[in-house]
Amino acid sequence: MAKSANVRGEVLFPLFFAFCFTINAIVSDAIWLNLPATGTKCVSEEIQNNVVVLADYVVVSDDHSHIPTISVKVTSPYGNNLHNRENVTYGQFAFTTHEAGNYLACFWVDGHNPGGGDVSVNIDWKTGIAAKDWESVARKEKLEGVELELRKLEGAVEAIHENLLYLKTKEAEMREVSEKTNSRVAWYSIMSLGVCIVVSGVQVWHLKRFFQKKKLI
Repeated sequence: MAKSANVRGEVLFPLFFAFCFTINAIVSDAIWLNLPATGTKCVSEEIQNNVVVLADYVVVSDDHSHIPTISVKVTSPYGNNLHNRENVTYGQFAFTTHEAGNYLACFWVDGHNPGGGDVSVNIDWKTGIAAKDWESVARKEKLEGVELELRKLEGAVEAIHENLLYLKTKEAEMREVSEKTNSRVAWYSIMSLGVCIVVSGVQVWHLKRFFQKKKLI
């Protein structure tokens, strides 16, 4: 009996850990920004290619009769405009990435701010598996209970695998850059040493001729 309980524990613990990891991957944390009366604040995230991004933003104000408006602009790593709204109090943007790199979302207060103070903005930023509409998936594939949770777990594993491949690619790129830099530094050191040797030889030759003209040697 004790052996059977240990076997069950060894099997259930990894499943429980994986389930908790999936829940943590799906649940997204909200971001709070305090926008000054003048100036811009931005949030960014490094995202790989072919990833779904979904974000909701809303202005939070104690005075519901005069809610200040903001402007929002989202750009890709190469500067492509993905979302641009002005004079809004809430909104949503969604897109699928076609470029790997830092995606930037900038917020600023426009002229419609009666109070003139800071403006609080709540941003719910989701990427990858967290941005997937699991209710639609469950209805389409007729999944319920454990089947749906296993489907989420499968999606989390795929996301982790893709992220590991992306990190491996980035590591290879960084290693290549580092090797090229080391090679250039080595060649620069050799050239510097060669220049020093040539300059020293020229100085010795010049001093020798000088002393010979002065008949000191």
